[in-house]
Amino acid sequence: MKMIGCSVTSISCSGVRRILSSPRQLDDAGAVSLGKTATPEFGMPSYTENLVAPPARDPYDLELGPGGSSGGAAVAVAAGLVPFAPGSDGGGSVRIPAAACGLVGLKPSRGLVPAGSGQDSLAGLPVAGPLARTVTDAALLLDGMIARRGGRIRHEHTLRAPDDGEPFLGAAVRGEGRFQIGLTTGSPWETAYDIRLAPEATDALGIARDTLVALGHGMEELTLEPAPEYAEAFRVIWQVGASQIPVDDGGLELVEPLTRWLVQRGRSIPASELARALTTLSAYEKSIIRQFDGYDAVLMPTLALTPRPVGWYDREDGERNFEQQVLYTPFTSFVNVAGLPAITLPVHRTVEGLPMGAQLIGRPGGEATLLALGRQLERHLHWERVHPPQW
Repeated sequence: MKMIGCSVTSISCSGVRRILSSPRQLDDAGAVSLGKTATPEFGMPSYTENLVAPPARDPYDLELGPGGSSGGAAVAVAAGLVPFAPGSDGGGSVRIPAAACGLVGLKPSRGLVPAGSGQDSLAGLPVAGPLARTVTDAALLLDGMIARRGGRIRHEHTLRAPDDGEPFLGAAVRGEGRFQIGLTTGSPWETAYDIRLAPEATDALGIARDTLVALGHGMEELTLEPAPEYAEAFRVIWQVGASQIPVDDGGLELVEPLTRWLVQRGRSIPASELARALTTLSAYEKSIIRQFDGYDAVLMPTLALTPRPVGWYDREDGERNFEQQVLYTPFTSFVNVAGLPAITLPVHRTVEGLPMGAQLIGRPGGEATLLALGRQLERHLHWERVHPPQW
């Protein structure tokens, strides 16, 4: 099957890993890559505005941003330039722009996609994943990113996807099964920041919940255990990751204040503090997997707020900018820490016609379950029929 028109987003959200082999894998699968889409500086922020080009804009409202860091890829898919696009997700960078642009965005399990496994990155955060208009298109692109050849998958790490089993497209096409689902609006950031859900985010979650219950799935509310140590540990990892950006101290005057703040903080962190942060996040990974173990998937918001206006983020104060990103996206980064798969689905449109998504988080290696659930929701909510205005 020929894959036509696949844009490429090459810089991961962690800013320390370029996923450059994905285009080769997609070429082998029959894709035709059209080029590099817009990303923020070094792929660090969850919005797509930078100093070298105009900001990326949400096709549903040109005054709004598409999120990031795979914002340009999401815009290209939502606007109909390409049918799907690969992105990279180190703290939500596939799911955030997918939710803002009314798309399906899938973050795979750590280790699933050989060219963007996360295994060779600090704390294992960034992985490569697909953005698409439909669940089946996302599954098709995911199969291409894995590039199965003769039933075997080439891996460079000991943690890997199984070499056998059918393509993910099969699970997405059938959309079968009844599952037990947990429901939560908890976030590990809530002990450090004042996380508030916009009514539109609550509405999207309610639509997903009610539709899944009507389809016969079990639904049970889940309260996350407090994690007061998470916020500081994640900040340390993000800052140390930024410290690897190849810019010397003199060159820092040429980058944005957010990048400068992250790099300078990261380069001042002692090894002992980094070690503590890694230990903390490793323990958190085990905790989340344990808390989610009784469910086939966990339903929660993708974003806390509606898509943010272009220029909304503080471009002068790095620390304030980081806080704004957390307030917008408090439900995404912990999935990267845990290495779990997650899919955001465009289940709702606001009164103004803006997309709002909800996400399902799966068990380790649970992509097929997420795709099956997504396809069931898609059959009933028909988001494939919704298109942006013709500007």
